[in-house]
Amino acid sequence: MAGGRERGSRIQRPWSVYRANTFELSSEMIGLALAGNSQDPDEPVLEFSVTCTDLLTPALDRKPNSFVAVSCTTPPQAFWTKHAQTEVIEGTSNPIFLSSIAFFQESNITQQTQVKLAVYDVKDRSQGTMYMLGSALFPVKELLQERSHRLQLELRSAENQRVGNVTIAAWQMEERADQRMSVGRLPDSINGRTMLTVDESLTESMGVRIKYASLCKDTLLRSVFGGTMSRMYRFPTTDGNHLRVLEQMAESVLSLNIPRQFVKLLLEEDAARVCELEELGELSPCWENLRRQIVSQYQTIILAYQETLSDLNDYRGPSFKASNLKAERKLEFMPTNLHVQRMRVQDELGFEHTYDVITIGAPAAHCQGFKNSGLRKLIQKFEEAKKHSALSSSQSIVYIPQDIVRAKEIIAHINTLKTQVSYYAERLSRAAKDRSASGLERTLTILADKTRQLVTVCDCKLLASAIQALNAARPEYIASKASPSADSEQVVLRNDQDTLLAKWTGRNSRSSLQVDWHEEEWEKVWVNVDKSLECIIQRVDKLLQKERRPSISSQDSGQADLQGGASKKDGSPIAEEAYPGEWSEALYPLLTTLTECVAMMSDTAKKSMVFLLMQDSAPTIAMDLSLQYRRDVVFCQTLTALICGFIIKLRNCLRDNGFLRQLYTIGLLAQFESLLSTYGEELAMLEDMSVGIMDLRNVTFKVTQATSSSAPDMLPIITGNRDGFNVRIPLPGTMFDALPREIQSGMLLRVQPVHFNVGINEQQTLAEKFGDTSLQEIINLESLSRLNSYYEQFKEVLPEDCLPRSRSQTCLPELLRFLGQNVHARKNKNVDILWQAAEICRRLNGVRFTSCKSAKDRTAMSVTLEQCLILQHEHGMAPQVFTQALDCMRSEGCRRENTVKNVGCRKYAFNSLQLKAFPKHYRPPDGTYGKVET
Repeated sequence: MAGGRERGSRIQRPWSVYRANTFELSSEMIGLALAGNSQDPDEPVLEFSVTCTDLLTPALDRKPNSFVAVSCTTPPQAFWTKHAQTEVIEGTSNPIFLSSIAFFQESNITQQTQVKLAVYDVKDRSQGTMYMLGSALFPVKELLQERSHRLQLELRSAENQRVGNVTIAAWQMEERADQRMSVGRLPDSINGRTMLTVDESLTESMGVRIKYASLCKDTLLRSVFGGTMSRMYRFPTTDGNHLRVLEQMAESVLSLNIPRQFVKLLLEEDAARVCELEELGELSPCWENLRRQIVSQYQTIILAYQETLSDLNDYRGPSFKASNLKAERKLEFMPTNLHVQRMRVQDELGFEHTYDVITIGAPAAHCQGFKNSGLRKLIQKFEEAKKHSALSSSQSIVYIPQDIVRAKEIIAHINTLKTQVSYYAERLSRAAKDRSASGLERTLTILADKTRQLVTVCDCKLLASAIQALNAARPEYIASKASPSADSEQVVLRNDQDTLLAKWTGRNSRSSLQVDWHEEEWEKVWVNVDKSLECIIQRVDKLLQKERRPSISSQDSGQADLQGGASKKDGSPIAEEAYPGEWSEALYPLLTTLTECVAMMSDTAKKSMVFLLMQDSAPTIAMDLSLQYRRDVVFCQTLTALICGFIIKLRNCLRDNGFLRQLYTIGLLAQFESLLSTYGEELAMLEDMSVGIMDLRNVTFKVTQATSSSAPDMLPIITGNRDGFNVRIPLPGTMFDALPREIQSGMLLRVQPVHFNVGINEQQTLAEKFGDTSLQEIINLESLSRLNSYYEQFKEVLPEDCLPRSRSQTCLPELLRFLGQNVHARKNKNVDILWQAAEICRRLNGVRFTSCKSAKDRTAMSVTLEQCLILQHEHGMAPQVFTQALDCMRSEGCRRENTVKNVGCRKYAFNSLQLKAFPKHYRPPDGTYGKVET
């Protein structure tokens, strides 16, 4: 019977052992085989699938719910170490396990390693009650020396009774390694299945295998990611072949590195703000008191940032923040449970496809709590408070929002242009000293351009009126006026609901700013700059004319200047050598005057703008800084995730010219998926997260060449301030050289973030029945509009062949239409929105992010479901194993290990009552969940 069964299994091989290795391996090659592929640490050194037949249970009326636990020992080790286990397959005596058993390089197995397979019968998955049916042993050497690399072993119980058979089938490590079929000769169909053509630029010249960036081996990725976990699966396809699936999960050093850089930038920005306020000079007592109160508020925030930066620098824990630390004040800028989730699929022809998702706990200010709602409502309350403070008195000093934006722009432009003018003035002086005519002309052109730009910035009415206001606040102005009565006109300061309010009291407080200092006075300041520049231009022209005139005369008279060494190489007559410092002496006083005039104009303009901003922020400064701190915390978490996504996408698509062209033309699509409910605290988290994502529009990327291949030199560098951050991504020289010229030249790369949320838990049920889901609807509608806009931009400027190919019969416009219908449908727990948005993102070369409260439980359900949907729709995984594959990934995959990393328990934080409210596809298998910390 056993022999007949074995012969039968050869005729009808089970799905998971189809195409097992049939190549003979000589004993001399065993050591080499176990060395694995040294070029790719993601490749296991040994992988085998397991099936069982004729399993017997003591109770003959039920079939077992079985799984196989694999342990190993390598001499001289005298004890067994658990290595892996398969998923549980219910109700069959002949289970075929989809999760394969893989030994990677760090396993350090040898041909002497003994492997023990223990088959368990799970009586109650929810309670975890089980018993061992039987076990079998084999040495690795025996599996490798077996011609077919297949072993069929008897399972023996503790009483040495036969309880069934277990079959082990080893997979060839380098499947299709001898394949050298060129892409051009690939058949249109194999076994009746249509094959898609593959862009030759994505394939190696020797064969069809796509170049692949390993999380563990790649120079760039290993500097950013670490702690990689791997799981292997073999899934059957509809055409009788199989898919080889590697699932990986890795944390990132950026979880700590980016917050350190970010908080330091915030410290510098706020410290500079305090310096600007201090440099305003002497103010009248009322304004001085107001300035002191504002500076005091800033100093409180600065102390908080300093303490945070110190905590981050002192931190020595793992490079990710566990979900049970999400409310830890010392780590509040770090993203919660940030990981990259990767699925690498290899089909029967050896084509490899990589799918990455960044998983992150919803970016939110957990430490600050959610009693007073999240950022969306807080921003709304702040804007209302600002309007109220402006309207509370018709005599208040009020600036419209456009003035505030313009004032910040003017300060930024002045800072930049003043530095540039000083730099090129120094360059011009050096050119004069060197008597370089060409250098003088070239530098003067740039200096004139920068100076005129600065004059243009300073020539505006907003500046003139702000300068008047600042002069009116000087003590000398107050003293020069006829002394008013003590209570007729003054600035009153009061503290209303923790906000400072400053207003003028008196009948003519607004007109009191119309002092004798007129716009003409300010005009004289920047006209002096213009005149100083003209003087320099005229003097340089005279010097150059004088330089050229003797040279021309000597040519006209036919005299040879070279006689007796009478001239220099550049044609200058030797007579000029008597005055080597003439050009410097002529230009030095003029350049000094220009520099002084520019400094006076810049300082006056900048101080007036700082005073304007001080007036605007004064009434609500406490609320403003508190809100800004919360926004900083949320944005830092979101930014860290974005940088991780950008780096891994850029590395994966380094040879994808279509993607790179799309990147520098219309920017990167970043699609955030969240599964937060719109009820209770999660509603406030959703508010925080949505603002953090939209703030990513102020982020740009720039790719540079790394100074070396060491890991620290390839970490991203952040510059900028709250008005806009730039992230420099250093690449190793060979990778940088592969980029298009536009990106190499330093073009700023933009980001287009979109965010779709669908609550799926029992709290969302409450929100749908008794609460409010309007925030979710607003977020989804806003993102739908931005996603449509992004695709319209794409169609306008880029060809369709920039996009990745898909097996899907649904075109992108149709997908967008279906997404629009679902977003407008207002259907409860409409997870189709998430599925369609994710597919559109992948089809548009975007980066995917998935979040829930902790990125541990609902996120695990989402990413495993996405992986199985991709395998079925894009790679032809057999639909009859969809549910088994989904349960397999959730029970034995990387996300199960993520729960251990976060809370030390290998269970998802659900209970059976909660799961009844979950959509069907988001429910984990029995035995994998229970009441644990979130």
